[in-house]
Amino acid sequence: MTPSDAKRRLFWHGILIFLFGLIAGAFIPWLKDPRMGVAAHVGGVLSGIFLILIGVIWEEIKLEPKPKNANFLLFLYASHTGWLAQFLAAVFGTGRSMPVGGAGFGGTFWQETLVDFVAITFSIAIALAVILTLYGLRHRASILHEP
Repeated sequence: MTPSDAKRRLFWHGILIFLFGLIAGAFIPWLKDPRMGVAAHVGGVLSGIFLILIGVIWEEIKLEPKPKNANFLLFLYASHTGWLAQFLAAVFGTGRSMPVGGAGFGGTFWQETLVDFVAITFSIAIALAVILTLYGLRHRASILHEP
């Protein structure tokens, strides 16, 4: 995948997740946990904007092809699952993974486990993506050997 293809895909997914955040906001009154619905709304909008920002700086992140591809996939996964974990918590009314937004709520075992899995894998993916990005931004572009 060329850098411009990756950049365009990051933009596309960023706009899509932004839209998911807007849709989550429209459903807040009908969600089991409206407070988590607000979190899903704000989280989706911010995740979308963040992914667009990553697209803007994508060509400045200097990594070898395999780590760069992994970074791309980690950002996509994290951006989608961050919003999804919050939205699922709002729909199901789960509280274990998100004790502040889900205070006073509790879902079934499978609902709590699903939200836990999505939230934990999101946290790992976004942390790895940010670390790889920081590593890729560590040097000035002029001192790196471009292929």
